[in-house]
Amino acid sequence: MPLSLAKPARATAASMVEVTNPFDGSVIGQVRQADEIAVADALRRARKAWASFRFSTPAERKDLLHRLAERLGDEAEAMARTICAEVGKTITEARNEVRRARNTLRLSGDAVTVLHGEVLPTAIVPGAPDKQAVITHEPAGVLGAITPFNYPLNLLCHKLGPAIAAGNAVVAKPSPKAPLAAQRLAELAEEAGFPAGLFSVVHGGADVAAMIASGDIDLLSFTGGPAAGLALKNASGLVRCLMELGGNDPLIVMPDADLDRAAEVAITHRFEIAGQSCAAVKRLYLHDAIRETMIERIAAKVAQVSTGDPADASTVMGTVIDEPAAAEVERRVKLAVADGARIVAGGSRRGTLFAPTLIDAVPAQTELVRSETFGPVLAVRPFDDPEAVIAEINGGAYGLQAGLFTNDHALVKRVARRLRVGGVMVNEGPDFRAENVPFGGIKSSGLGREGIHMTLREMSEIKVVID
Repeated sequence: MPLSLAKPARATAASMVEVTNPFDGSVIGQVRQADEIAVADALRRARKAWASFRFSTPAERKDLLHRLAERLGDEAEAMARTICAEVGKTITEARNEVRRARNTLRLSGDAVTVLHGEVLPTAIVPGAPDKQAVITHEPAGVLGAITPFNYPLNLLCHKLGPAIAAGNAVVAKPSPKAPLAAQRLAELAEEAGFPAGLFSVVHGGADVAAMIASGDIDLLSFTGGPAAGLALKNASGLVRCLMELGGNDPLIVMPDADLDRAAEVAITHRFEIAGQSCAAVKRLYLHDAIRETMIERIAAKVAQVSTGDPADASTVMGTVIDEPAAAEVERRVKLAVADGARIVAGGSRRGTLFAPTLIDAVPAQTELVRSETFGPVLAVRPFDDPEAVIAEINGGAYGLQAGLFTNDHALVKRVARRLRVGGVMVNEGPDFRAENVPFGGIKSSGLGREGIHMTLREMSEIKVVID
């Protein structure tokens, strides 16, 4: 197994940026670094395209999105291999992302039929004028879409699909660590017949994101970390912001649960894309009555998670995105051990390959569980009182989603009502998501919601006409 030589993207001649494979460090492509002129031009072209597209019919928008989904389907395998190479997720995971992205685009097209308004009477008190208020949803304008590296295609489609369905234009900036899938999607959109300027991609880091946020946009949709999200929100002024800012998501397992199913979910949800999912199981709360048996079951499953070349179909878990990310995970694990935690399995790394890790008895104030850790580490927190778990979760900075394994319906109702999170998944992991269901969190986990039907309205403006 080769040691990863992965390097961050670097500039070359003519403002081109090389993109490298996090597994072996090979150069897999390059993109053009945007400057202020390029960003302003993309926004100007988007504004021009929107001036006409805002009057398009729902049928026309649906047709555009369905055609893009078809083009993506034609290149599904090539796109999956691009994602595998630039992110380091396994080819199986990459293929699944392409499948989900196609669904997101098609469902976004279908959702134009539900963007309907209503008619309200105004004469609701004695003496009020007898008129009718017609309430409609209109296109908001130009959307700035800034996306992360971990799902470079589907998270972009979760912004692009509803935006186009609502009649908007989009200027997107993908992560400089994984920009190739987004660039290819823009090319496919052009082939699918998108009007010039309606959807474009610019490349760069935080400086380019700030240019978009402070530019001529009407909406800003960002997926990333809280610090970056706050900076972009401040830069955008009064522009409406939709932000998914990550999570430190818990999975709670009670003694009456299906323990085999709970163990399987904990493993698959935490080690998918090497633990780099915002809603992955970051903290595993195991009741004292089943803690030891659960640790044994999970440890046995961890041993079956093979790591290696993400392009090899037999590899179960690929790499983290780059060497600094892997080193940060390693630092947090070592700190947790120094604070009294016990490594049950894993804990080592070679380059960007971090071994799937199970670590028990992690103290609450250790960084590994106190803040979001983007890596394949499953941190166990023991408990004997669900109320203490609720208090600990609510006391944290994040509030994305939570998972709860139990067959006690009364407990489900109590926990679901009291947890301050955006979603509670019952007998499922916190990383569960369906494309049409609202997804997002509270506190430092974000503003607004994704999920096609919800986002469609978030990306529209309400107009009232009283006649």
